[in-house]
Parts: sequence; C-alpha cells; structure tokens
Amino acid sequence: MRMTNIIGKISLALGAIALANSAIAQDAITTNGAQKIPLAELTYRTTDASAPAVFYTSEISPESLVRVYNALEWTPTGKVGVKISTGEPPNSNYLRPALIKNLVQGVNGTIVECNTAYGRARGNTESHKKVAEEHGFTAIAPVDILDENGSLTLPVEGGVRLKEDYVGKNFANYGSYVVLSHFKGHGSAGFGGAIKNISIGFGSSMGKAWIHSGGRSQTNTAGVQDEFCEAMADAGKAVSDYMGKGKNIVYVSVMNRISIDCDCSGNPAEPDIHDIGVLASHDPVALDQACVDIVSKANGNDALMKRIEARNGLHTLESAEKNGLGTRKYRLVDLDATTNKPAATEAK
Repeated sequence: MRMTNIIGKISLALGAIALANSAIAQDAITTNGAQKIPLAELTYRTTDASAPAVFYTSEISPESLVRVYNALEWTPTGKVGVKISTGEPPNSNYLRPALIKNLVQGVNGTIVECNTAYGRARGNTESHKKVAEEHGFTAIAPVDILDENGSLTLPVEGGVRLKEDYVGKNFANYGSYVVLSHFKGHGSAGFGGAIKNISIGFGSSMGKAWIHSGGRSQTNTAGVQDEFCEAMADAGKAVSDYMGKGKNIVYVSVMNRISIDCDCSGNPAEPDIHDIGVLASHDPVALDQACVDIVSKANGNDALMKRIEARNGLHTLESAEKNGLGTRKYRLVDLDATTNKPAATEAK
C-alpha cells in the first residue's frame, strides 16, 4: 500500500510538471532559432479581443508563408500586386524567389516595385528589370516597376508631416496588394518592415525623395530624422486609405537574415540574430510593432536595437498610430500552438 501511495504521488508530481511545462509553452513563442520568448515580455501585446491579430509561425518556408496568409481569411479583388524588395546587388538579403513563389503564384500576383532615389542598379526601370530577372523574380511571376511611367499623387488625410504622397503611377492598376516584407535593420529608418514597404517602397523616385526630406524636396533626400519617420508614416497612411483603409491590402513579414542593414545594401552586415519566423496582419502598425517587440527580446540583437534607437525608429510607429494608419497594440496568434493550422497548400 505504501509503495502504491509513493507511486501515486510520483505520478501526480510528474503530471504537475508536465502541466506546468505545457503552460509555459503556451505563454511563450519559440523562434526559428529555438529561442523561447515569453509573451509577457512583448510590450504591446494584449489579450484585448478588439486589438488586431498578428499571426505567427516559427517555420520559414514556402508553405508557412501561405499558412500565415491564409490565416488572414482575406480574399483579394481585381488584379493583385505583391510588393517586395527586389534587392540591391550583389549580395543583399532580399526574400528569395523560391521562398515566396507559392504565395505569389497562389494569389496570381504580379511582383511590383519602384525605382530607387539613390541610383545604382535599381535607379531606372531598364536596369531595375534586369536586376529582377537576375535575382530570379521574373521566373516566378510578371514584374511591374510601378514608376516606369512617372508618379501618381495620393492625398494624405490627417498626416503629421505630409499633405500628399507620390507613388508609382502604375499603383492604380491593381485592385489588391499583398505587402510581402523582409523585416531587418535600415541605415536611415532604423528598421524596415511593412510601413517602410508601403511608404518608401511604393514611392516613386520622386516620392522617395519627398519622404526622406520630410516633404521638403522632390529631388533631395536630405532631411531631419524625425520628419523622415513622420513622413514614412504619412505616406503609409495615404496608401492604406487609397486601398479602402486597409480593406484591399494585407501584410506578411518574414523575419530571417535580420541584418542591421536594409536590402537596399548590396553588401549588408552579417546578421547576429537567429531567424525568427513569419508574421501576418491586416494592420501594418501592429505587425511592425510585433516584429520590433519580438526582436527586442532576441539573442544577439544589440547592434540592431542600437541602430533602431540611434535613428529613433520607433517614432515611425508613434506617428503611424497618431495619424490613424493603425494601432501598436496587437493580439499575437501563434499558429504553431494550434492543432488545426490553416491549409498551407494553396493561397486563397
């Protein structure tokens, strides 16, 4: 009888340990690099049901991109543009075609980009298309350089810095956009994610100068740092409003190869941070904030966090919340913790 009691107590103890471990697992996310990050440490995460959802998976694969996209339960209308960065040669960390192919083709998307304001290999349409071909994008989908025919002016409602924004003229040819971003550092903005992709990314060459200068010049990129951050947020608001206040645009961000340098650098610094995962949301502010929250707890993040601080990168998020682009509060939905994951075979 005594031995039975001992065995029973051991069984109960082991069961309690297993339950505790399960609770711990549910209270944390696991990154692609196997680091556990407690949910309680994510500053802007909330359990408020009214907050926008940010879906997360640690898996970084063609299938996982489709899975997080499908979790959005969004159906595009009209012609679909997939906004990416084609990446500055020779060795930037742009999202590889093999990784994004399933998602791009699943939505029957056209890859869209705009020319740079700094020249180099992507400074004009002809050479930019050549880069897109060399980097393998034309092999998976049509590629459209949106400012090939100039700029389109979008109004900025409630802007902190800008009254108008200049995107590539072909921007208006699309009924829906999937904004597929590579989250990483950035030499000017501190970090680059969804907001940068819809502001600087959709900006024509002229529009990029306009944003960088804080709305002071259409040709000169020099400006005041905080004004630049505010202008990015305002330009993002113009794009979101044009797309029906976010109705016809969604956001997927990949947290891999997280260098302190942007994909506009042809020779970026090697990442100090392990890959993290893939996230998606209807709200670009919530998505960027979730990425920042997660990376702020990632091992090896010192260089990136110092760069974000040095460029006052969080001011972009502050301004984007102030102008109504989105909210910094978010609900994190960990798809790895669910038993019935959304199908990942074909994008809806």
